[in-house]
Amino acid sequence: MFLRLGCTSFGGPIAHLGYFRDEFVVRHGWIDEARYAQLLAICQFLPGPASSQMGFAIGLLQAGWRGALAAFVGFTLPSAVLMFAFAGLAPHLSHGIGAALVHGLKLVAVAVVAHGVLGMARQMTPDVRRLLMASGACALVLWIGSAWSQVVAIALGALLGTVACRRVNARDGGAIPVAYGRRTALVLIALFAAGLALALLWPTREPSAPAMAAAFYRAGALVFGGGHVVLPLLQQSLVDTGWLRADTFLAGYGAAQAVPGPMFSIAAYLGADIPTGLPRAASASLALAALFLPGFLLLSAALPLWQRVASLRNAGPMLAGVNAAVVGLLAAALYDPVWTQGVAGWGDMLIVAVGFALLLRLRVAALWVVAWCVAASLATHLLAN
Repeated sequence: MFLRLGCTSFGGPIAHLGYFRDEFVVRHGWIDEARYAQLLAICQFLPGPASSQMGFAIGLLQAGWRGALAAFVGFTLPSAVLMFAFAGLAPHLSHGIGAALVHGLKLVAVAVVAHGVLGMARQMTPDVRRLLMASGACALVLWIGSAWSQVVAIALGALLGTVACRRVNARDGGAIPVAYGRRTALVLIALFAAGLALALLWPTREPSAPAMAAAFYRAGALVFGGGHVVLPLLQQSLVDTGWLRADTFLAGYGAAQAVPGPMFSIAAYLGADIPTGLPRAASASLALAALFLPGFLLLSAALPLWQRVASLRNAGPMLAGVNAAVVGLLAAALYDPVWTQGVAGWGDMLIVAVGFALLLRLRVAALWVVAWCVAASLATHLLAN
């Protein structure tokens, strides 16, 4: 069932959540509407890929740990295989029509990220205070320009949120019926924290397998607000360190818009291209596991503890501050590297503007934007030659 959804779920995380509701609440009745809404609140509250976490949680409630693993593999495998295949094809697309196709995918990234920034800003910065927090986070990241600046921006967002967003409350709910209790949850939290500490402290000078795993784990642990936010986190860990070229990174991000399933499957593409010394398939698998693992650890820990976590006094304000900072991180990534590496002239700006309008005004699926940007890029190349 999850494999079928992984092959057909186009449209991004919000669309995925709609597919899940239709499949597991309406059609099969695995969980009721109230429980689904509660799981949705938990997945949105925690860092990580919300739609993949929702699938993991449904599998966990339905069939235990093996069900959770099966849900993850089924939903992620199709897009991961497609992204891994694209990584193998990309080196052959460096000239002529192939280069024009790759350039079109870069323009897709510009349109999609711009639309993501606008949508997240509307939702997560609804007042002047949070808009200023987002602007400050953006300026901080662009000014310092290191991976640590993003961690600092998120931490400052959480701190400022407790002061500036006092009226924001976390959504409460009852206990989740899982087959383990608080002791297991505390072990999972400890594993998450140990992994994050190791990821933050691991040297990133050389692209070894442990260093790559640390970079992806760090990104997965700090992704608040949806799959697009993984872009700035990975960009500073992989591109700024020289492990990957910016155009390679952006081409993969653009290709991720054209496949079904979770956007985190971009890890298969990136992992395959990082020279870790491992076979390409092993490197891609390690990147995928490291990116998804922190979100699943936190979700599994939160399920039996959710009622207590949501009732904490500062939970809502801290999350509001973090979300505002995340908008700033994504805005910084929109400028560098997405815009600076993708847009080369007025023609590219026109292509991006049309793609952005398709998303904003006509509300088409991202796949149509991929088709437009790639076709326009190819047409421009053919006319110029």
